[in-house]
Order: sequence, then structure tokens, then C-alpha cells
Amino acid sequence: MAFLPPAPEPVPSISPKGEAPRISSNPYIADSPGFLEPSAQLSEKPTQSTLRVQRAEERFKAGRELYQAGDVDGARQEFDRAVDILLGTPENVPDRAKVEKKLEQMVAAIHRYDVNGMGAGDLSGLQGYDRVPLEDILEMTFPIDPSLKPRVKEQVQVTSSQLPLQVTDPVLSYIHYFSTEKGRRTLIAGLRRSGRYRPLISRVLAEEGVPQELIYLAQAESGFFPRAVSNKAATGMWQFVQFRGRQYGLNQTPYADDRLDPEKATRSAARHLRDLYNEFGDWYLAIAGYNCGPGAVEKAVERTGYADYWELRNRNVIPKETSNYVPIILAMTIMMKNAKDYDLENIDLDPALEYDSTTFSSAMNIALIADLAERPVSDLRELNPALLGNVAPSGFEVHIPKGSRDTIMAELQNVPESKRASWRAHRLTQGETLASVAHQFNASVGSLSPVSASTSPEAGDLVLIPAPERAPRAVHSTLASRTPAKKRPVAAAPHHATANHTTANHAPAKTVRRTAAATVQTASIR
Repeated sequence: MAFLPPAPEPVPSISPKGEAPRISSNPYIADSPGFLEPSAQLSEKPTQSTLRVQRAEERFKAGRELYQAGDVDGARQEFDRAVDILLGTPENVPDRAKVEKKLEQMVAAIHRYDVNGMGAGDLSGLQGYDRVPLEDILEMTFPIDPSLKPRVKEQVQVTSSQLPLQVTDPVLSYIHYFSTEKGRRTLIAGLRRSGRYRPLISRVLAEEGVPQELIYLAQAESGFFPRAVSNKAATGMWQFVQFRGRQYGLNQTPYADDRLDPEKATRSAARHLRDLYNEFGDWYLAIAGYNCGPGAVEKAVERTGYADYWELRNRNVIPKETSNYVPIILAMTIMMKNAKDYDLENIDLDPALEYDSTTFSSAMNIALIADLAERPVSDLRELNPALLGNVAPSGFEVHIPKGSRDTIMAELQNVPESKRASWRAHRLTQGETLASVAHQFNASVGSLSPVSASTSPEAGDLVLIPAPERAPRAVHSTLASRTPAKKRPVAAAPHHATANHTTANHAPAKTVRRTAAATVQTASIR
């Protein structure tokens, strides 16, 4: 066996006519250590934003692994930790935009896991969700009726409003739209529904010290549907996404979602709007920030040097849907404050919802509460839109028909505490028998428990109907479906927040410093 190296292969001759091959001045530079390269520099220390993004990604990755392993609860905890890390970023870090972008991406990714398996499976017995009525028009433009401008300007001059009112072409275009048959139908439907919540909203807005006209923001957001869900996962009458809701005290548990509670959500919305006004010093910018996120507005101001909503709109530096969002609210405000001129004066508003609130020491079937109050179950559902299932857990604040508390509590003493999550009750009427009640509730006559001293139940007696015991069912608070909702109510909510929420409703923002206002140009007001 030869150990000598083989003879070198002959090198083919190179034609003198060809171009000489180009040789790098240092053919081994690619193999040299990085620190020997002439252009090498010391690596920069990671910023606070970078470190937070890295930590959040680690928690998100841990959550994804738990989800894939079937540990949904553990996954949700890790996802929450990831979001909390990003939300805890100080307002004044120089590269906060990196955190905001990562937060938006992470919220969207978490929501996909949520829809696919973290609670959106069994929807039986749940209340339906509603589609946001004005969602489709936020990216549309409409013609302007030339005859409107002088009339609307005259109306605004004599209109008293806490919210500044300006007449611009975009505002006129939406006044024109809401005067058409289709637009008027949508407007009136929302106004009618507003009657249920108008006293509540007016009271909360006054208590929080913000303009009363912000009630029309709720009409633009949800049409006053407390269980409205947009195509970007914003939820409730005021369309909060999860992280912003948590920031303003709207908690989400497996059994309830505070974003769906009209009173709690209204107070959180008022406080958020007040904070935005304190940040921007302008109600139009505050409303825009509520829609697309304060970060987007601040970035637009920094980019252009103009802290003026109309200037930002004209320069196309805010999202398209946000550019129409403020005009829609102004159009509705002007029309309602001049209702006679727009034939909106004699609309019959829905009766205001009135209720008492109470808590129970044990889990309670909403249907049982309705039975004891002798009200339809649908009434209790309407009073408690935040409940995600049929059972209110112990300690949950339940809204009950006004004036019914004493009756409910008295009759409840007849129901064993351990059975209140599943049993029903029925008060006999004239002509009813135990057999007919058993048939109505799909139970056997022998299983019924009349609450009566008499051996023969009579009209007016209460009958308890035992049912199979079920533990309160956990349902995640962002129940949704990827299928767009075209009919109402739908069994599951669409999977994103409002079309008007381009950054998952009110993404976190760097603070626009009022001290910098002197360096910001102010556009002329039209």
C-alpha cells in the first residue's frame, strides 16, 4: 500500500486571450476569526426594549410548548406573562416602537391559539355575539351633497357641545351617508338600542369628567351591542382587546369577560379616553388614538411635526379606517344634536335597563335566578352579557331585575346550595299539573320537588326541578371563529378586534410630551 500522496493532476493551460482571474487580496479572510476583520466592532449592549422582547419571546415559546403538550391552562399563564412583560415597558424608552410591534404580533398569535383550542370548542348554551354594524364603512368614502355645507355650518354655530365640532368634507360625506336609506337605517337602529344604556353611559361619562358626546363613540364602535366583536378581536360595547382591557381593569376569566359588561367597560373607556386627552391635549387625536392606538398617532405626529388630526388625515399618515373614524363620530354628534333637522326627533328609544346587583355564596344557574324572579331567562342574559356560560361562579356580581332581590333570596332558601348550579324552578299556574311541568322540563314526575306544605300542589306553589349536576364550564373570554359573521347572533365571535382597530385596539404608546408642544407646528383649522 502506497502512503505517498498521488501525483498532482496536470493544470490545464490558460488561454492568453482570456481575462486573468481575479484573486482576493486575502483569500483566507473568510476563515479568519471575526475579531481580526478590519471592520469588526464591539457588539452594542442590548437595550431595555430588546431585553424585554427577548424575555417575552421566551415566555411565549414556553406557552406554545405547553399548548402543544395539551396543557392549555399552563399555556395561557405563559402567554399572559409574555404580554405583561411587554406591557411593563416604561413609556420613555427610546426604541419603544419595537416593543409595540412585538406586542401586536404576539397578541395576534396568542389569539390564533385561543381560537384553535383554548376554549372555543363547545359553544352550547352560550350567548351569541354581534357583528360591529359600522365596521364595513370605515374604509369607504361617500359623496358630498354640496347643499349640506352651509346648512351644517349654520347648525354647528348654534350647537352647544363639550366635544369640539368642525365641519369638513369627510364629516359632510358621513352626514350624507347617514341621510341615505341604508345609512339612516343603521343609524336609527343604534340610536334605538342606545336607550337601554344611555342613562348609564351619561352618568359614567359625567363622573369621569369627559364630554357627553363620546357616547357616539360607542355607537361607532359597537352600535350599542354589549357583545359586539370586530374582525380584530376587540370585544364589547367599547371594543377593548384583551391587553388594553386588563390595563383598565377589565378582567377576563374562564367564566366571565368584563369587557362585555356595559357599566364596567364604559368606565374603562372613559378613563382611557381621558388619559389619551391628557397625553395629546386634543379630543380628535384622543379619539383617533382610541381607535388605532396612541402609538400610531404619536408616530404620525413625530413624522410630520403636526399635532392636528385633519393635517395627519390629509397627509395619509394615520390608518385609513382611523381617518374616517373621527368624521363618523362628528357626523353622528351633529345629526343627533340637530335631530329635528334630520328627522331623528321622534325615534322611540328602547327602555333603559334597570337592575340591582348581588353576589351569591355558591355557583348559580342563571336560569334558576330567572325562574325565582319569574322572568324570562333572556332577561337575565341581557342583564349579564359578561357571563360566558350559563353558570355564575360564587362571588360573581350578578345583575338581577330591579326590585327582585328579596324574592330571589327568600325562594333560594328552598334550593340546596350544592344544587344551585344545575336545578331549575317553576311556579305552578292555574290548570298546570306536575305531569305537565315534568314534560316541559323533560324530567320525570317523581323527580320534582314541590315546595308546599300541602300534599297536593296548587297554583302559586313553587316546584323545584332537579337536573344532572354540572361543574361550571370554563369558557375562555375571547370565544371566536375565523368565519366572518354575516348573521346575528352568531354562535362564536369573529377572531379579531374592530375593523377600526388597526393595532388591536389601543396599542401601547410612547408618550407625546406636552413640553415638546412648542416645537410642533399647528395646522390651520378648517
